[in-house]
Amino acid sequence: MSRAYDSLDPRVQKWVYRQGWPALRPLQESSIPAVLAGDRDVLISAGTAAGKTEAFFLPACSATADVTGGFGIVYISPLKALINDQYRRLESLGEALGMKVTPWHGDVPQSKKQKARANPSGILLITPESLESLLINSSGWLKQAFSSVAYVVIDEFHAFIGTDRGMQLLSLLNRIEHVLGRHDNPVPRVALSATLGELEKVPEQLRPDRQLECITITDNSSSAMLQVQVKGYLEPVNIKGEEIKAPAEERVCADIFRLCRGDSHLVFANSRKRTESIAATLSDMCEEKVVPNEFFPHHGSLARELRETLEKRLQRGDLPTTAICTMTLELGIDIGKVQSVIQVTPPHSVSSLRQRMGRSGRRGTPSVLRMLITERELTATSGMIDHLRLQLVQSMAMIRLTISQQWFEPADTSQKHYSTLLHQILAITAQWGGVRADQLWLQLCQKGPFRNIDLSAFKILLKHMGACGLLTQLASGEVVVGAEGEKLTNHYTFYAVFNTPEEFRIVTGSRILGTLPVDSPLLPGQHIIFGGLRWKVTEIDAEKKVIYVESTKGGQPPLFSGGGMSVHDVVRQEMLAIYMEGDYRIAIGDQRVDYADAAARSLFKEGLNYFRRYQLQDAHFITLGPHCCVLPWMGDKVVNTITALLVRFGFKVSSFAGVIEAEDASVASVRHALKHMMNSGLPTEAELAADVPENYLEKYDELLPDSLLASGYGAKAYDVEGTRRWLQDNLQ
Repeated sequence: MSRAYDSLDPRVQKWVYRQGWPALRPLQESSIPAVLAGDRDVLISAGTAAGKTEAFFLPACSATADVTGGFGIVYISPLKALINDQYRRLESLGEALGMKVTPWHGDVPQSKKQKARANPSGILLITPESLESLLINSSGWLKQAFSSVAYVVIDEFHAFIGTDRGMQLLSLLNRIEHVLGRHDNPVPRVALSATLGELEKVPEQLRPDRQLECITITDNSSSAMLQVQVKGYLEPVNIKGEEIKAPAEERVCADIFRLCRGDSHLVFANSRKRTESIAATLSDMCEEKVVPNEFFPHHGSLARELRETLEKRLQRGDLPTTAICTMTLELGIDIGKVQSVIQVTPPHSVSSLRQRMGRSGRRGTPSVLRMLITERELTATSGMIDHLRLQLVQSMAMIRLTISQQWFEPADTSQKHYSTLLHQILAITAQWGGVRADQLWLQLCQKGPFRNIDLSAFKILLKHMGACGLLTQLASGEVVVGAEGEKLTNHYTFYAVFNTPEEFRIVTGSRILGTLPVDSPLLPGQHIIFGGLRWKVTEIDAEKKVIYVESTKGGQPPLFSGGGMSVHDVVRQEMLAIYMEGDYRIAIGDQRVDYADAAARSLFKEGLNYFRRYQLQDAHFITLGPHCCVLPWMGDKVVNTITALLVRFGFKVSSFAGVIEAEDASVASVRHALKHMMNSGLPTEAELAADVPENYLEKYDELLPDSLLASGYGAKAYDVEGTRRWLQDNLQ
């Protein structure tokens, strides 16, 4: 076939031949010599279904097929389901080479793990959490079982970068090399991913000390076909005396039913509540029409058996199946041939959209993406967000960034991850039984992944952990796990560092309105939207997990908040560019391709007319009734910062979808306040975070000292320097 093919083990060559492949893909040709070298890190970045798995495993298995006395390859995945999938895919290759393939996670039977303990060899497929458990409880066995490891490969690497779980993983890899005594001869790391922003910076995320050279291999030969459509829907505002109009959700579900029945599809609905609602509606429609149900929900709260049954049904491909899902089916589980992907509301990020888009179009067929976007019918009381049709334009901006610019969000490396650092201090101490403070500093911060944490903050954390009983210092100077720390480290939940936002009850008077996950800054005096109405936050009881609110007047709230801390500056800048150009279409050569249906085109025209009516091409501060609206066209961090500054100054402020609204305020008063705060010195991110009553985001945040908690939350939620630059440019 080729020189790269000739360098593979003959048994691997035979396996490739039996697959009926006419040739290796260019990505695989390029990866084989880099992986076979075995003396460098390798980053393999290419689209979904581009052959990344084989690009690594064909050469890696060739190099380790005859290794005995331990595992030759350690494969790390963010998902148990992905491990199960890779186990199924690698079985035949393993059989051809006489290599065992061992899946290892919480759902794998102990009998299978015991066999691997007795005779470790071949390929180990494992999660970070199971690696943590092995290091703490079986580090002696791990030292022997990993003694022959030639490669560590990390799948879906983008899912780890810049996250608390990613910091744990990098720390785990350092700790494994420490156990193996391979500081000067580190194990090569290989990362696989489809969506990596700022590719040139990724090697530093793979190995922060850059001890090994990193080769980056990308697929420039891809000619994947893509079909995209944005469909618009108008949500009617039913006024008394008028004929009741059907809600848009009914039409959305009717279209999903029409488009998806009879084949296999994925429908991403962003939230678990919406996922269940759409799946139930579609199931009811099947029952009404007396046809078999083809629509099933898939999200993290479902029982494992229900999720796995749906995954297997998709893989078999013998029954038409549409999964209504959250991000659980976003990563690279092989779910067979999916005809199309439907996105209901904009996704959380451009990276997420690209991942989802790549779930269809395998086996040589085009990827098909439909975005179903609902906007509210305008009335006399409609607000800025509805006027501008921001949900639609954000969707269009994300599509343009994905297709035209092939841009994805880079990792946020400014975050501190104190919660994960606390966890790793406890984990290393439990692993060794006792350790010196300077050893912890060296392994975790000086030479480890927590490089942006300085020595003074590290000392504050250690002292606080001692004061809380998490750690105890012996007379010898060694640190050991304290009584409170043992309660954590001895519990099975300790091995995971990821956390989901806690649900807070929303209470008005004596009435509970429902629950809300608090995953963005919330301050007393701020206004929120809940249950389709506007509310003013009067008090936040972090201990009881209650947000007290009172009703506030205002027009119809937008259908789409788009708030939080996920939308990047580049996305909002692209939205502004679309308005300024008056054109959302994608340029391909000399042509501009239109991907919106008639309803979406009409909604865009409406939003563009309001953009021009408000003269937003020249203004960031405008008057809307008795209120002042601020449109920075910046990401959530800058929006959160401006919102917090105005709340500090005494304004009644709400912010949704990148639009900040100061109630009963003039443009002059808002501009004056921001200019005054800028001239007198803006508060730091940590000072702003200290104003937030509920600022626990990561798993062990509640165990941190207040100063570090504020520092960590501030780095995640705010961007004071970016805000300063924006204010300097726009307050002249």
